[in-house]
Amino acid sequence: MMSFLAENFLLNNKHAQELYDKYAKEMPIFDYHCHLSPKEIWENKPFENITQAWLGGDHYKWRAMRLNGVKEEYITGNASDEEKFLAWAETVPKSIGNPLYHWTHMELKNYFNIDQPLDETSGKEIWEACNRQLQQEEFTPRQLIKRSNVKALGTTDDPTDNLIYHKKLKEDASFTVKVIPTFRPDGAIKIEEDSFTDWVDNLASVTNGKISTFDDFLETLKKRVEYFHEHGCRASDHDMTEVPYEETDVAEVETIFNKRLNNIELSNLEILKYKTYLMTWLGEEYARLGWVMQLHIGVMRSNNTQMLQKIGPNTGFDSIGDQKIAYTTSKLLDGLDKKSALPKTVLYSVNPNDNYILASMIGNFTESGIRGKVQFGSAWWFNDHIDGMRKQLIDLASVGLLSNSIGMLTDSRSFLSYPRHDYFRRILCNIIGTWINEGQLPEDMERWGQIVQDICYNNVVEYFGLEGVI
Repeated sequence: MMSFLAENFLLNNKHAQELYDKYAKEMPIFDYHCHLSPKEIWENKPFENITQAWLGGDHYKWRAMRLNGVKEEYITGNASDEEKFLAWAETVPKSIGNPLYHWTHMELKNYFNIDQPLDETSGKEIWEACNRQLQQEEFTPRQLIKRSNVKALGTTDDPTDNLIYHKKLKEDASFTVKVIPTFRPDGAIKIEEDSFTDWVDNLASVTNGKISTFDDFLETLKKRVEYFHEHGCRASDHDMTEVPYEETDVAEVETIFNKRLNNIELSNLEILKYKTYLMTWLGEEYARLGWVMQLHIGVMRSNNTQMLQKIGPNTGFDSIGDQKIAYTTSKLLDGLDKKSALPKTVLYSVNPNDNYILASMIGNFTESGIRGKVQFGSAWWFNDHIDGMRKQLIDLASVGLLSNSIGMLTDSRSFLSYPRHDYFRRILCNIIGTWINEGQLPEDMERWGQIVQDICYNNVVEYFGLEGVI
């Protein structure tokens, strides 16, 4: 047995162990932000091998392999799936201190009952052992989700998506996990992108309409918001390097939009004004429908131009930005709040230096009767390791109310990523257990256990308005 994954892994005292064993361990999961494919869930096809289940699309692993000097041929290139897996196996022991090391072995143990460390000597044996098991029914996408005790998950979907697989899954009584679409309108907001006019044309074709004015554009977007709502969507998600805010009005934005449709170059100020107006308009729509608005802030994407041209975006060449966020985030939220149109909002920053900014920001915008209307989202991307999760939770507790947190999400494309929730729960229990152990909290285990269960599951179900639905 691997002692580093023993029963009390990350649980450093008896109070932490009790909180985990009695209150956290068996709680279900609502994975409210992930990148799983609804098509793959619907088709439910077995994976041919562990590389397809584990390495495909996983830019976390790809990045680590590149850092270890693995040639691109064995990452995203034409090497065989077995060769790619063995290249990953050689990288794993080099990843000590990175959450990938823990996640790798938690996933092998939880799903495949493999306790042997993965490295260059065990790679071939583990490759074969995993592949044998993957042919069993319990390793199909749907069964992996069920085995992980997932009750619902939120996918990430472009407004032009027809949501056909969400419809099929909803109608399939044999699969009770709720697969909920999430409205991700980056194509509408990122007016500076070369693809913007093509995206607008695609949006028009999806609705069998024509977009020649800004009013047409907003009306078509509104139709898509309502279409998503009809199909169970209760949240949006926005990727933004920086939160936009610049005073403007509709007449000015109409001019900016028309210039862009006519391929006239926009200034940075015009881009900022357009984004501010559209984000405010969308926020009002979300508030009208009772949605949650998620803002993922601060990633510098596709930094390596050569690799972007060779293999495309979202392949492991993104990093943390250092843009200032306090003023513009406050102004955007306040602008909506002044109209009584601020939706429930989750703020994430990939930069841990922003923790206290966001943890303090959420207290500025409250609403009577709603616990934690604005949330400081879970430690994200470059922060979802032990120190990052611990810091996010403690920073939130220090200046806000940890007990209202909506907990963990996977943000993953893999059906094997759910042990990340267990990782989070162990870290959470160890923090609170240590406070008890050190006399910072009374030994009221039932009270703190209830808070643990709320953070793990109950809060997020209430926050998204899904009580009685999942």
